[in-house]
Amino acid sequence: MPGRVTYVGHATVLAELDGARLLTDPVLRARVGPLRRRGAPPAPEIAENLDAVLISHLHHDHADLPSLRQIGREAPIIAAPGSQEFLERRGFSAVSELAPGESSQVGAVTVTAVEARHSSESRFERESQAVGFLLDGRQQRIYFAGDTDLFDGMAELGPGLDLALLPIWGWGPSIGPGHLDPERAARAAALLSPRIVIPIHWGTLYPLGLARLRPDPLRSPPREFETWMRELAPQVEARVLAPGGATSLS
Repeated sequence: MPGRVTYVGHATVLAELDGARLLTDPVLRARVGPLRRRGAPPAPEIAENLDAVLISHLHHDHADLPSLRQIGREAPIIAAPGSQEFLERRGFSAVSELAPGESSQVGAVTVTAVEARHSSESRFERESQAVGFLLDGRQQRIYFAGDTDLFDGMAELGPGLDLALLPIWGWGPSIGPGHLDPERAARAAALLSPRIVIPIHWGTLYPLGLARLRPDPLRSPPREFETWMRELAPQVEARVLAPGGATSLS
């Protein structure tokens, strides 16, 4: 049976692969600090019967504590190095860490942490190492980049990928270092050369009050990404999902 993914919004994706349900970087509520969710809230069943939650790093828009509490304090969490103590001190009881190159088994799916190149200049962000994740099922392979810029060795992740989940924007009208924009995400797709790329990390969280003044970053990144993909990675299918949209990997 082919895998299925739902783009919940921002960096939150539900991957259903070989009977396992894995949720990445869950943001399930209407507001994260000054950021407001655009569009409908996630369906309640997104957070139900999860086999693992994957946390790429501890920045507030990727490790949202109220969203994790909504899922449940006993839900299995696989997180980036430096996250376990932080999460356990806040009551989460089934946390494990994976450094790049380390793996964990979730049902029939092997979860492997891989390198990510990410930083933040904000003093309000939690310090954390960042990782991406490879999900290897019996027949299909998914790469979740988390938050990253291009890095040496990215192409080595690519052989046999069915799907790459690549961030193409941030949470505001501009993006800083340590992120992919539409052009650089297309360059990442060219290096990885998966069958399908789904752009993530766009169109969901935006600062309160800016949506009316500067709405373009909520809409334009996927269009720009598709344009760059036609130029830089024409061999890869760019499959754009609106937040809440789902697709099969067949």
